[in-house]
Amino acid sequence: MSASWLNELVQLLPSGAVVTDADVLEGYARDHARLVPAGVALALVRARSVEQVIETVRFANERRIPVVTRGAGTGLSGGANALDGCIQLSVADMRRMLSVDPVGRTATVEPGVLNGELAAEAMTHGLFYAPDPASREISSIGGNIATNAGGACCLKYGVTGDHVLALKVVLADGTLIRVGSLAQKNVAGLDLKRLLIGSEGALGVIVEATLRLLPKPRPASTLVAYFKSLQSAGAAIEEMQRALDLSLVEIMDRTTLSAVERHAHLELDTTAAAMVLVQSDASDAEAQVERCQVICEKHAAYDAMRTSDAEEGRLLLRARSMAYPALERLGATLLDDVAVPRSHLAEMLVRCEAIGNQHELTIGTFGHAGDGNLHPTIVFDAQDPQSEARAFAAFNHILRDALTLGGTITGEHGIGALKLAQLEPMIGSAERELMTRIKHAFDPRGILNPGRGL
Repeated sequence: MSASWLNELVQLLPSGAVVTDADVLEGYARDHARLVPAGVALALVRARSVEQVIETVRFANERRIPVVTRGAGTGLSGGANALDGCIQLSVADMRRMLSVDPVGRTATVEPGVLNGELAAEAMTHGLFYAPDPASREISSIGGNIATNAGGACCLKYGVTGDHVLALKVVLADGTLIRVGSLAQKNVAGLDLKRLLIGSEGALGVIVEATLRLLPKPRPASTLVAYFKSLQSAGAAIEEMQRALDLSLVEIMDRTTLSAVERHAHLELDTTAAAMVLVQSDASDAEAQVERCQVICEKHAAYDAMRTSDAEEGRLLLRARSMAYPALERLGATLLDDVAVPRSHLAEMLVRCEAIGNQHELTIGTFGHAGDGNLHPTIVFDAQDPQSEARAFAAFNHILRDALTLGGTITGEHGIGALKLAQLEPMIGSAERELMTRIKHAFDPRGILNPGRGL
């Protein structure tokens, strides 16, 4: 970076907003996708206001400098990793909860507000912010919107995008736009809001979001059941989904159960092929979960436990929350994120197990069985180049198999840099070209997170 270039940026923004210390830049260089390459940024801008975002983006656009926007850095696809010569634009310090409207059931927040903070604030008003990624205590609303994050409760309540009413977004030339509406119904013009949700920072920088809040749900009833085969677990899940009003259906395979048991000593049955966890918060939740138990036992489930006590339910779900941390303790991990039609859930689970055997790797699979979104987690030796190569081969094998079953290469983590090569094989060349043209309309000079997401 030339001294004049740096001086211009420093003079443009408040004191301390521009950081060039190499150690600090290294700390911001990556999200949680540790195996995705990261470049070296020229500077980090810690924006604290919409005006500072506008000034930074406009400055970069005039000089054709790449801008990589990041929030809390909890992404899992490398979409917030630094690029060589870029400005990293952090909106993590934009943390204001601007308003909560209990009557209209909305909240307006800046992008750095954490998901868990918004959920807690909503609860003080007797309301509920539904999207619940596993990282909700540490992930930011801006990042959740940029990746259209999901979570366990997506089965009933939908993904992040289903709860976004309006956005304020800074475009590549510094223009501030507002998309969406507070009205429940709105079909005026093209739905630019939906284009921006899940665009991974490639179309604009989210600086404000107005989100839908819901009435606080009823207390949930919970069921945990073990199965001797993945096929029987899949059949039970499919029948429960078809017949019942459920808010959560999660699954953990034998490898994941064993890892969690070694880590946390919860007295899990590690001989089971799978453990299925179910919740309902319907008006007749207890009856719904009782019917779940009948269906599970019909499909050869054993040692089924159910409860209507909230604390007991929380304890039963504890194992699921430990799945990824427990697998991480076994070695380096490469976390996949695929989704398939629910009718192919069991087959995808079986294929993940077979892929692990074929590539001589440990693969623990867990995820949101209710909507077919699985997280096969590949464990390997990062010090062994052959082991790492097999891990990436297994990762791509899982993606191909998900497509074969009519699924998608990402259910909630996004494309980022990790899956860019697999995007066109999934969507097609004509569709990819159309996405590129849309990108050009929003960002003619291509400065916003180039080579990421689309």
